[in-house]
Amino acid sequence: MTSAGVAGFTAITITNPIWLVKTRLQLDARNRGERRMNAFECVRKVYRSDGIKGFYRGMSASYAGISETVIHFVIYENIKQKILECNSASGMDKEDEPVKKASDFVSMMAAAATSKTCATSIAYPHEVVRTRLREEGTKYRSFFQTLSLLMQEEGYSSFYRGLATHLIRQIPNTAIMMTTYEVVVYLLNRQQHYYLTIGK
Repeated sequence: MTSAGVAGFTAITITNPIWLVKTRLQLDARNRGERRMNAFECVRKVYRSDGIKGFYRGMSASYAGISETVIHFVIYENIKQKILECNSASGMDKEDEPVKKASDFVSMMAAAATSKTCATSIAYPHEVVRTRLREEGTKYRSFFQTLSLLMQEEGYSSFYRGLATHLIRQIPNTAIMMTTYEVVVYLLNRQQHYYLTIGK
């Protein structure tokens, strides 16, 4: 849990300027036929108007989003542990091992999808707040002020606006990423076991 939190904190601190530019470009509204800003123009515009600190707008909301990473890993590791316990308890013949391994990876993919869905659904309001804070010329100033303003002006439902679209993108991405991680770990452990066996 601690490692997930530290990893999230480090990643957010380093990548926040990139995400801010991405959000500004997505929100860049122009009339039809007008040329849109490119990334370099956006960087210059942010720097001229707000300086270096301008690239770190919305970071408080991003730090709040670390909870999503922590929740995701805690749920994932618990589901993974249950899957491994069930598999070891069931027992399989040697010839059925390839089927078991394939089943394990499918189960891990399902575990990743489930844990990400739960974590995102719990922590999603930070995503909305972060986007609002990154808007150009915004009335939103801080994490809690934005939460309060959204509640007053748009109601509770505003905290979950765009959740379905976000899940459609995040669930397959996380399932593939976590399963790939498990496959790589499995292959490395298998290779290590092979070399240790040869060395005996």
